[in-house]
Amino acid sequence: PIDSGTSHRSGAKMGPQAIRMGDYLPHDGSRPHLAMRVDPLQKLKIFDAGDLLMPGGDLVNSLKVLDKATEKISKAGAIAVVLGGDHSIASADVAGIANHLGKGKVSMIHFDAHADTGEVQNGALIGHGTPMRRLIESGSVRGDRFLQLGLRGYWPDDATLKWMAGKAMKSYEMTEIHHRGMKAVLDESFSILTDGCDGVFLSVDIDVVDPGMAPGTGTPEPGGMTSRELLEAVRRICFELPIVGLDVVEVAPAYDSSDITAILANRVVLEALSAIALKKSGGTYSATRNLLDR
Repeated sequence: PIDSGTSHRSGAKMGPQAIRMGDYLPHDGSRPHLAMRVDPLQKLKIFDAGDLLMPGGDLVNSLKVLDKATEKISKAGAIAVVLGGDHSIASADVAGIANHLGKGKVSMIHFDAHADTGEVQNGALIGHGTPMRRLIESGSVRGDRFLQLGLRGYWPDDATLKWMAGKAMKSYEMTEIHHRGMKAVLDESFSILTDGCDGVFLSVDIDVVDPGMAPGTGTPEPGGMTSRELLEAVRRICFELPIVGLDVVEVAPAYDSSDITAILANRVVLEALSAIALKKSGGTYSATRNLLDR
């Protein structure tokens, strides 16, 4: 729960609490997924480790705490699910897992309206606009195994785009996704993500979704994905790829409307867990299968 890395509207430090509360169903230890016909809370061993102590005035040391935590989780053979917080946390949660699995051995698929590859942010190397550059510069993630989906708007500048191209990153702007279709983009992405890497980290900035469906975020950008597109993409990714960690970030409940952003973020986590559970149990899934056909 930290938002010291924000550049515009703060409030994402309240995101983890809002995401946890974004569920109207009974707390009965069961969440059967209607489409995948699997109950992740029954199939998986899930533990809520609570909030990490991340002092808001000390971003550098707060991120070190997160780095150590995800490394410990990875060493235990578990998948870290991290709730943010602003996106500066990605520079730590991914790095911690890479410290265990090996630098350059973790690929990344990143959903966001923004590239987050800035060289500096307000004179600082660390912030929610710089984590992806830090991950690549540190060697935690290879640039040519770094995929971004949903970019749009009026940043970054040409110099940053040239740096991204020089690192062989693959970034899909929303116009391309709209015209090619999400399926084609994901198909292309999967072949890159699994080439020479042992695991995939999924990072979801909730502002990848159009602010009409997810207004509760610090840097909203019109023209984004629908909530349906995001959920189906997360389902495919977590079912078809070897996920080693994921985060959901930038939920700022102060700007939300009827909690719809927090609820969506909650469902992103449940979607991921359900797909992981289905894969682990050896189940199958078809997007065109009728609900009552087993």
